[in-house]
Amino acid sequence: MSITANRVSAVAAGFDAARLSKDFPALNQLVHGKPLVYLDNAATSQKPRSVIDAITRFYEEDCSNIHRGVHLLSERATEAYEEVRLAVQQFIHAASPAEVIFVRGATEAINLVAQSYGRMHVQAGDAVLISAMEHHSNIVPWQILCEEKGAKLHVIPMNDRGELLLEEYEKLLTPETKLVAVAHVSNALGTINPVRQIIRMAHEHGIPVLVDGAQAVPHLQVDVQDLDCDFYAFSGHKMYGPTGIGILYGKQRLLEAMPPYQGGGDMISSVTFEKTTYNSLPHKFEAGTPDISGVIGLGAAIEYLTRIGLDNVAAHEHDLLAYATERISLLPGVRVIGTAQKKAAVLSFVLDGIHPHDIGTILDQEGIAVRTGHHCAQPVMQFFGIPATTRASFALYNTEAEVDALMRGITKVQEMFA
Repeated sequence: MSITANRVSAVAAGFDAARLSKDFPALNQLVHGKPLVYLDNAATSQKPRSVIDAITRFYEEDCSNIHRGVHLLSERATEAYEEVRLAVQQFIHAASPAEVIFVRGATEAINLVAQSYGRMHVQAGDAVLISAMEHHSNIVPWQILCEEKGAKLHVIPMNDRGELLLEEYEKLLTPETKLVAVAHVSNALGTINPVRQIIRMAHEHGIPVLVDGAQAVPHLQVDVQDLDCDFYAFSGHKMYGPTGIGILYGKQRLLEAMPPYQGGGDMISSVTFEKTTYNSLPHKFEAGTPDISGVIGLGAAIEYLTRIGLDNVAAHEHDLLAYATERISLLPGVRVIGTAQKKAAVLSFVLDGIHPHDIGTILDQEGIAVRTGHHCAQPVMQFFGIPATTRASFALYNTEAEVDALMRGITKVQEMFA
């Protein structure tokens, strides 16, 4: 389908990003006297009023600890908290709410799997397999595990477009490989990896797969049963929810066999000085007082996204990325980093002779918020032979007019360094 046809279909569906942006209080402000153009969504998204109100309402009306109280506030807080677990289950199409674990974010979810499942199954001489485009949060936990166990960390290579080489991946699926951990969408390149195929290939060798979905869930429909992934990790703050809350999905049989990640309250069934009996799923992995308000805010974010429709969001962002890629290709001295055939809403680039930090500083003066640096993906930067990129990342509330503002800002940067 052509870019024009996609635009028409998105418009026909009634998608109006400019109207939706009014749902987000932070977007309706001036930065250095200019209207804010927020293009740093891969780092964190802005929050709609409905999410902010849900958190405020919890603290004003229902503030109480959960699962432990018989008074009304505790009962209401517990009900709201567990209703969000059901909402997450439906959102990602998990088989059971017991497979939905609340954590602080995708980073903690990955660390949980590394320290619980990984410690059980990875031994000296074994290998963990990741890809060349992983975020540090899907590299460092496995390095820690491999160093502790005397195991090896193997890497699926990629090409110059930022696409994984599946024929090389196949060669790395050996009897020593005990787990594959791979990003659904690259935060630095925008590449949408063929995770269904990656999972199928690993399962043919009896190898489980963890998918880092932090950059996928805000942009794509995710069905964990259809993917058949063994674990799936994502964060609330990239999908219009609060910071400090995230989800680990795991197949129930795997989670039941795994030891707890942390000890404390609520993850126990009974405790004596001689022995502790652990709680059932999902509570076994939720020690201590959780981020109750964060969970409730996440529920409001899921409701907001569901109401708009992720298919509509994906179509809009696809159009926007295509438009931005087309526009930036017309500018001289620009190199786009990450040109995979299938991409999500990330446009990373470098300008000849200009450091990304200078680009970001000048764009900020124009009211344009982008991310500059290595994006917690230093191996990606090393692969492309660059220290950093400027990254514009789009969301459902961004518009073509904001892309035009970005292009004018880039032109101004180039003129200042000419």
